[in-house]
Amino acid sequence: MSRLYRIAITGALLAISVVALMGGCSISGPPDPKAAVIAMFGAMEKDDKAALAHLLDLPALMNTYSEDYALQTDKPRVFTSPQQILEDLTGDGLTKVRWFSMQRIVNEVLVTGESATVEVTFVDKAKSIGYRTKFGLHIVNEKWKIYSFKTEQGI
Repeated sequence: MSRLYRIAITGALLAISVVALMGGCSISGPPDPKAAVIAMFGAMEKDDKAALAHLLDLPALMNTYSEDYALQTDKPRVFTSPQQILEDLTGDGLTKVRWFSMQRIVNEVLVTGESATVEVTFVDKAKSIGYRTKFGLHIVNEKWKIYSFKTEQGI
């Protein structure tokens, strides 16, 4: 192999490495909103209230009066403290029990500036019904936080 050929190969490998490093460093901003939703389900599964508190905008969730996000409820529940929401999403909380009794499919993400929606479908195989929801997220302190769990429709 000629010296000139080795220099050319070394230069090409160096250029590829630099481009790869620059591409990795150029990623800025918060991670994908979908990752926050998946992390929330993981924290729920582990009953990790501390992790949930970092992923949720608890004051905003407390202001949700018109619809109960536990699915299949007759009338909305009203939460009077962030602790009540965390208890509802962990252990034997109604929302955790209902959500984890169904197949969860995390679908499309729509990002608009510092807000996003992540579509999540809950499938009740026993009843052959699905619930399409749109989790609302916004950026708080450079992180995506979930502020709503809106059920769009039963499908």
